Amino acid sequence: MRRLKSILQKRSGRAHGKVVVRHQGGGEKRFMREVDFKRSKLDIWGKVEGVEYDPNRNALLAVVLYTDGTRVYILAPVGLKIGDKIIASEAAPVTPGNALPLKNIPVGALVHNIEITRGKGGQIVKGAGSAATIFGKEDAWVLVKLPSGEIRRFDPECYASIGQVGNVDAKNEVLGKAGRVRHMGIRPSVRGVAMNPDSHPHGGGEGRSGIGMKHPKTVYGRSAVGKTRNKKKYSNRMIVQRKGGKSLLG
Repeated sequence: MRRLKSILQKRSGRAHGKVVVRHQGGGEKRFMREVDFKRSKLDIWGKVEGVEYDPNRNALLAVVLYTDGTRVYILAPVGLKIGDKIIASEAAPVTPGNALPLKNIPVGALVHNIEITRGKGGQIVKGAGSAATIFGKEDAWVLVKLPSGEIRRFDPECYASIGQVGNVDAKNEVLGKAGRVRHMGIRPSVRGVAMNPDSHPHGGGEGRSGIGMKHPKTVYGRSAVGKTRNKKKYSNRMIVQRKGGKSLLG
């Protein structure tokens, strides 16, 4: 049987020895589970053997044994239990754990693990407790309301899994102590004003100086307030309504 788990190599936020992502390092040794976001076993029934915790995400994973003898991990939705049978197919029942093209999912159904590009696998709505809603259907598109409230067009051939991602109470979990955060591989953050001027643009000064007349900057010296990113993105044309409720139709 193909191994579904491998040791996750620690990189501590570094590339070629240089820190490229701050506040990462340490952490417990952990396995990386290979999750089938593509739901690649089409038209083959599978049986849920177990539901497992995964240290690399807040969602739970279900272990599925297919009739051809293959085992895979998938995201475990709410209501999926050991012994349940699931399938990814155009004619699959609309029940939690099954995967169908968006064109075959009725309006109002909850979905997760949604493809943006057909065949690429689920790319959005994969966090614990998250779910999107089939909002409506047009001639060439399916409208999906995302957890943020944004309404977006999708290719009707893109696959999505039925149901809400499990472990809904993950957002209410209290970590309890700093040590647990360190075990997760997250190192402390330090305020820029508490550093010396060689380490941060906000550093230096006598006593608790604050930023003063300086323009707020990142540790790299770039502007940290106002418009700091280009909002023009190729996929913006698929947005029907922003999360704030502003319609982009017309």
